[in-house]
Amino acid sequence: MKKTPSPLRAALSAAVLAPVIAVSFAAMHSTPADAQAIIVAPAAPPAPRVEPPPPPRAGYAWDPGHWRWDRGGYVWAPGHWRPVRTGYRWIPGHWVQHGPNWRWVEGHWA
Repeated sequence: MKKTPSPLRAALSAAVLAPVIAVSFAAMHSTPADAQAIIVAPAAPPAPRVEPPPPPRAGYAWDPGHWRWDRGGYVWAPGHWRPVRTGYRWIPGHWVQHGPNWRWVEGHWA
């Protein structure tokens, strides 16, 4: 004879399983913050453009412009504002030489 679960037992099972399923789904469809695409360029970027920062803006940090590698060449990406993370400071993205190539280090909060 097959037992029918009580409504309370079914509700408890759903309450316990829902967060587990949600976390599992999120883990399958997201990437860790430090698992970013590695961008490598075969030549050093040009000198940064002179781009004076705008006046300070409460609650935001200025992320200066930089050269980004796009389809075999450098393209200028202008600066923009980023919402502040309390207790952290913004480290702008930058290029680092790695052997004969250059690797982009994404900007981040530290």
